[in-house]
Amino acid sequence: MTLDPLAIITAFGLIFLAELPDKTMFASLAMGTRMRPLYVWFGTSTAFVVHVALAVGAGSLLSLLPATAVKLVSAALFAFGAVMLLRAGGDDEDGEDGSRTVTGFWPVYTTAFMAVFISEWGDLTQITTANLAATNGWLPTAIGSAAALMSVSALALLAGRFIAKRVPLKTVQRIGGVCMAGLAIWTLVEAFAG
Repeated sequence: MTLDPLAIITAFGLIFLAELPDKTMFASLAMGTRMRPLYVWFGTSTAFVVHVALAVGAGSLLSLLPATAVKLVSAALFAFGAVMLLRAGGDDEDGEDGSRTVTGFWPVYTTAFMAVFISEWGDLTQITTANLAATNGWLPTAIGSAAALMSVSALALLAGRFIAKRVPLKTVQRIGGVCMAGLAIWTLVEAFAG
């Protein structure tokens, strides 16, 4: 297998653009305001790498997954995140010292990994990656797709950190909670509309 630079660039460009408006980008942004961004990035990146491997290795099997069940679990996770953010955002004594922020590597990593791992099943970027692998080769597609997904996650986390430094934590939590609730509703609509 040759490592075609054009195939890498093609996969990167298509996946990057497809992931920008995706719900997992907004979930990364919300997690980045409450958790250590680097730990979140490791979790989301690992989940993306697993999904890229699954997409290029078994792209034709993705259509067999129970999409409705996956979307319902994803919606429940987004709803849980919304409740947690809105509850924390309503605390009068929630210190600006970040005492309620999840900081341990494994709790943050696991939360970020699971949020992305579950919500990406059957996602447009996973299906696109599978299709690209079939036409452009698995290795350049895997490299380009993984790099694109990790880049979008990094951008979302940087934006989340920027916002968290300039906007009061309670406001960020409330906005994040409303966004997560919106993502839960959006995912439920996707589950029952498709």
